[in-house]
Amino acid sequence: MHDTATPAVTIRPLAPQDLDGVVAIDQSIEGRPRRAYIQRRLDAALREPSRHVQFAADEGDRLAGHLLARVLRGEFGRSRPGLRIELVGVRRDRQQHGIGRRLLAALVEDARRKGMAELRTAADWTHHAMLRWFDDMGFALAADRIVDCQVGDGAYRPERDDPAGGAGGPAHGDANDYSAPAGNDYEKLARDTADLRAMMAADLPAIVRIDRLLTGRDRSDYMRAQLAESLADSAIRVSLAARLDDTVVGYLMARTDLGDYGRTEPVAIIDTIGVDPEYAHRGVGHALMSQLFANLGALRVERVETILAPRDLALAGFLYDCGFAPSQRLAFARAVS
Repeated sequence: MHDTATPAVTIRPLAPQDLDGVVAIDQSIEGRPRRAYIQRRLDAALREPSRHVQFAADEGDRLAGHLLARVLRGEFGRSRPGLRIELVGVRRDRQQHGIGRRLLAALVEDARRKGMAELRTAADWTHHAMLRWFDDMGFALAADRIVDCQVGDGAYRPERDDPAGGAGGPAHGDANDYSAPAGNDYEKLARDTADLRAMMAADLPAIVRIDRLLTGRDRSDYMRAQLAESLADSAIRVSLAARLDDTVVGYLMARTDLGDYGRTEPVAIIDTIGVDPEYAHRGVGHALMSQLFANLGALRVERVETILAPRDLALAGFLYDCGFAPSQRLAFARAVS
């Protein structure tokens, strides 16, 4: 699909009063209303404007299109800042008139001014129109791979809920926690091996400390922003902290989502997971994952996904042991410069 220039289009920041127009455009494309999801994205941008970039395209006094993006600073272990496109839409009667291209150009210019290295996004491989548009806009298949796992009702699954190693021999693990407990206490569930609860503001110093041990970098700003978002929006408060010996020894940051590019069911996205190296091999990683799935089942979230860097083989082994598999969604990237 090739756009034709439309000089009459005006690009401006998206505003709260655009909600109805964005919902209407989105519903005409997706075939179902997603007002709650779009409202959450607009509200998040108002709360933390430095973490969101949102544009509207006007033709005269009518909204013709929109683009919503989120700043990436540390998700999935990423070290380079970037922008993730969450939602883009153009009114059906104005598609193929260059409006999407104009919106993307505004995003690229904003990213360049802010020193962002790349744009990232994702789409289901069957969403052919969106894939063609990404191709036309210069996106390419990213090296990262999306993996996911069905939650179901959160009921017991041995590969996830048994303490790691319980099926005979040590399990794989992530870079933080190989989750191979000692002894023969396999009758307990994985989530019984640690004190697990919802993440709280008071956990931030311990989380930053653990993350610094694991990454060798100070990502306190990123961790603080992630935690603030989790606490500010009850709809996405699914992040967890694990305690042993009266101290925080692990964390899992996740958020619920419903909306971007053809999602048809509530989804939870894992942004990062970490375990204090002093508590490795004690099943903390599996405990966090087991509790996450139990909580999501109660919330009727149907699927969990995350992104794997191509060389993160230890994390891949850990996730596959927990029931994850390659997703039908593909990751795309485009350099800003």
